[in-house]
Amino acid sequence: MRRRTFDTLVSLTGIVLVVVLVVAGALLTWGHYYINDQVHSQLAEQQIYFPAKSAFANPKAGTEITPSMVPSVSQYAGQQLLTGKQAEVYANDFIGVHLYDMPYHGVYSAISNAARAATPGSSQATSLAALEQTSFQGTTLRGMLLNAYAFGTIASIMGWAALGAYIAAAILLILAILGLYHARKTDPSVEILSGQPREPVGAGAR
Repeated sequence: MRRRTFDTLVSLTGIVLVVVLVVAGALLTWGHYYINDQVHSQLAEQQIYFPAKSAFANPKAGTEITPSMVPSVSQYAGQQLLTGKQAEVYANDFIGVHLYDMPYHGVYSAISNAARAATPGSSQATSLAALEQTSFQGTTLRGMLLNAYAFGTIASIMGWAALGAYIAAAILLILAILGLYHARKTDPSVEILSGQPREPVGAGAR
């Protein structure tokens, strides 16, 4: 195969890949913004706010704000919960801590089993029924927030993948242009393997 033909084919293949990468990057970008918008709008409707900054002044175990919450939860003090990262912190470091401090560590199935085993009408049954309701609400909200965090993470990955696709497309485009330029400058008779011009037919019979 002649070198000019080879360079042209490789460059055209590179251009095709550029188009594919640009389309993939565009789809990933759309997915990134779409998911982020959905996470933001869904969380905004819940109107959840982090405790005010003043609440973190005297953290105590067993209260609304415990010492373990200061490093993570306090960074969002007073803010409305709107992002996947905020949802993770609120779910694990705020709700999760309060659930763990409850009897049975707030595990709904354990509390529910204890409530069913308690004597109906007893103070224990009443207490466990209230505890069961609290655990269910907390566990449900925590699960919803962690789902938001998961989708927010997917959106971030898609954003980085889109950036990578655009960078790869730009590099391939430059290489394809250089390849076409090289093909144009190459002697049409040069073979790809020998690097020498092809000997004209009949030249060896002279």
